[in-house]
Amino acid sequence: MPASDFQFCPRCATPLALIAALEDSGETLRLRCPACEWTHWNNPTPVLAAVVEYRGQILLARNAAWANPEMYALITGFMEADESPEDGIGREVREETGLIVSRTQLLGVWDFQKRNEVLICYHVVADGEVRLSPELADYRLYDPVDLRCWPAGTGHALAAWLRSKGIEPQYREWPPIVPTSPAPPAA
Repeated sequence: MPASDFQFCPRCATPLALIAALEDSGETLRLRCPACEWTHWNNPTPVLAAVVEYRGQILLARNAAWANPEMYALITGFMEADESPEDGIGREVREETGLIVSRTQLLGVWDFQKRNEVLICYHVVADGEVRLSPELADYRLYDPVDLRCWPAGTGHALAAWLRSKGIEPQYREWPPIVPTSPAPPAA
């Protein structure tokens, strides 16, 4: 939850205030409760992401909530309590695509400050029958050489995976621009 969404102390319901306090790194301004001294730390949320390799191609999906029909991205989801990141990405891939992960390899960890998240990104090999969850509207399969990365968030993980395969990543505008009127006929 963004810090701006926190207004009341979850312990005593007192309105929170920006209060400076001495911490290990020095004096720090945070939302704190003036009555019981509860602190909203606003720590980043761990999010799992997967470059899903499916029958030699990469599966990218479009979230049902996205307005832009040209936006496709990695499979992502929040890590659950009491699961390892590796177990979590297998669960997310299964929940969102119906596919079963047979191999998992960590690609890296990236910050996504725009959403106050830490992205833990994997390459997974999965198989089965694709059955999208209601969270996803569509999916596409791409040959690795045809993939275009986006310059934010999970796009960095996709670029790292492409480099690991000896493919120099190509970047596209993100989010993709959707024409508002049909393109003129080609001459």
